[in-house]
Amino acid sequence: PTSHLDPPSNDVVRGENTAVHHPVAVPVKRHEKGRRKRPKQSQTSHHAVITKTGENKKQGNGDKNNNINNNRVMIRTKVLDEEKCDLFTGEWVPNPEGPYYTNDTCDAIQEHQNCLKFGKPDTGFLKWRWKPDECELDIFDPDQFLELVRGKSLAFVGDSVARNHMQSLICLLSRVANPVDLSGPLDQNKRYEYTEHDFNISMFWAPYLVKTEKTDPNDDKRPFKLYLDEFDPTWTTKIASFDYVIISAGHWFFRPTYFYLNDRLIGCLYCPESNVSHVTSFFSYRRAFRTAFRAINEAVDFNGVTFLRTFAPSHFEGAQWDKGGDCVRTGPFKRNETALVDYSLEMYLIQLEELRIAQKAGRRNGGKFRLFDATKAMLLRPDGHPSKYGHWPVANVTFANDCVHWCLPGPIDSWNDFLQELLKREIGDSGSR
Repeated sequence: PTSHLDPPSNDVVRGENTAVHHPVAVPVKRHEKGRRKRPKQSQTSHHAVITKTGENKKQGNGDKNNNINNNRVMIRTKVLDEEKCDLFTGEWVPNPEGPYYTNDTCDAIQEHQNCLKFGKPDTGFLKWRWKPDECELDIFDPDQFLELVRGKSLAFVGDSVARNHMQSLICLLSRVANPVDLSGPLDQNKRYEYTEHDFNISMFWAPYLVKTEKTDPNDDKRPFKLYLDEFDPTWTTKIASFDYVIISAGHWFFRPTYFYLNDRLIGCLYCPESNVSHVTSFFSYRRAFRTAFRAINEAVDFNGVTFLRTFAPSHFEGAQWDKGGDCVRTGPFKRNETALVDYSLEMYLIQLEELRIAQKAGRRNGGKFRLFDATKAMLLRPDGHPSKYGHWPVANVTFANDCVHWCLPGPIDSWNDFLQELLKREIGDSGSR
């Protein structure tokens, strides 16, 4: 069941160079005649995210599974900095000052995130900020940020949502400085330099984090081969020069893929072969993060800080993404109005568990791994996606609604509020030692 978020003609421009599976908000059982029965977890619609509190039993989790997951969530307290305020538990509160840039003032916004250009009718999604329960989170200050990172380098490793984050940062900084773009217009790996501040930003396109090959060299939409125990040289050979690395991945792990360990095919997701073990996306997701974190811990001369930016859920409601599913809400959820369930919950827990393993391994050789928890805040923002407002309407052409990426300006600008505070903490901690 291959699916595409973007129309084929936009694949190269946007960097969305493969098929991606995106879910509806409430799990839907699939019945596929003639298809091999897959593991139970793979039969629900992928990484479902929106459900009213109290519906978890209806989702098929059951009390036993809920108790197990509640125990697993406790690992979050182990990967947080216990001496500092938890930035990532809180609520969205009104912010009449937003936004801090527009599509007229920043040219780093890609078309499919340019909600203002394409007439998103409700602009209330621009008027919120994140408020942690236990402390204040300062709004991003571009002058302060550029002083924090003077003489430093920052790398984003991941997929198009990682790029979405990087572009948000560039737009927020555009109020005081614009970088020199050292990459080509169609390059998926990007590099920007703020020469006056001796600061640079890079984006490494690595949606699977590990070594990847195409099954058809001339067709990016065919299934990929994932070598789950091998490093991706695209980024792992280059991170030694960076002070900060933000690593993330998610939505690509639901597309058809073949899995290799020790250079041997050991399973697949959504492949037609009956003689290959069919496993869930959780298997590859865990293995990929474990390998990526091992690559960082084993990187020669890398002395930087790694931030795991956790999974940002999509918000399709009403139908599957390619069956008219959409995200039309005009305001954030409150915490008691939704819950992280099913695939999104499992992916989030896997990330926390693998981060904990990486932290323990890192202590032996000085590796520094930090939690950048975007999941809890972004679960509450179904109003911040482009939906149909990432392009002009075209007669007799149907586009899938985009409830995966985020409008710019929009809710993920708050990720740079988080980043600013996380960097303050790193600099403060290093200065006190």
